Amino acid sequence: MNHNRHSPAVILRGADAPLDPLQSRRVAVLGYGSQGSAHALNLRDSGVSVIVAQRPGSPRHARALADGFAPVSIEDAAATADLLILALPDERIPRIFQHSIAPHMRAGACIGLIHGYAAHFGGLAAPPGTDLVLVAPKAQGRAVRELFVAGGGPFALFGVHCDTTGNARAVALAWAAGIGAARTGILETTLANETETDLFGEQAVLCGGLGALVRTAFDVLVEAGYPAELAYFECCHELKILSDLVHELGPAGARERISGTARFGDMTRGPRVVDAHVRDTLRGILSEIRSGQFAREWAAEADSGYAAMNRQLAMDAAHPIEAVGARLRAAARGA
Repeated sequence: MNHNRHSPAVILRGADAPLDPLQSRRVAVLGYGSQGSAHALNLRDSGVSVIVAQRPGSPRHARALADGFAPVSIEDAAATADLLILALPDERIPRIFQHSIAPHMRAGACIGLIHGYAAHFGGLAAPPGTDLVLVAPKAQGRAVRELFVAGGGPFALFGVHCDTTGNARAVALAWAAGIGAARTGILETTLANETETDLFGEQAVLCGGLGALVRTAFDVLVEAGYPAELAYFECCHELKILSDLVHELGPAGARERISGTARFGDMTRGPRVVDAHVRDTLRGILSEIRSGQFAREWAAEADSGYAAMNRQLAMDAAHPIEAVGARLRAAARGA
């Protein structure tokens, strides 16, 4: 299999991403959740003029007030900002954009996406005379903020989807620099590539694949008569040790840090867990993402009020691994 189909991405840092293009512009962050708050705070601390749009009465509105912002309506933000960062749930962006953002935007303004989902799957398009860019930190929102405060920043992807003004690329790079990414590395991509690889990673490994494997392996040990506590330790608790090693050293480097017994088991049994059938399943999942099938399913689920998802969440929350894990974590805290 050819693992080198494309040239290595150019990593941009420091002077490659000057903050100047945002210094005289007003930035609005729409939504004050995990990513929204991190972007708003990091940009403000970088010297950028930032306003926050968040509806009154919500805990996030109160949090924005506590952080020194005076939240405005989405309509007001759209009418006054030069860069509008949409830190809103993917499935809610199209309706909000159509009704509360697009009619109020000024010519020359730029729409900023933290994830390309809504634009890639047809949920929004840049109105005439406006730009559309992507800056996607490769970190959860809390880490985006913590890394910045510590003097660093996340890796980030950026892309230009629509450049009416001729300034879109410079604005996107300045935004990435303002959240700290230029301290670490910024890589250029497209909305399609960012969206499709992000969804695939979530579904195949980081969330879907990982959660299903942990629960299933736990079940197998418990069904075989082993204590649930041991099953939790071996199939869930110790994940952090290995994930930290993989994060620091990569898969091959992590393998060098484990015992010879673990390494031999890894090399001989891992391919049986992830076999040709699993590879074909992963290809099918990627195909569903690229064709838009997953996006259509997610839109239908949102329209239903998240009925099926809420049922599954309740079932997973009732899985025995949750009670065992909660008890062991409480014991570790001395509770």
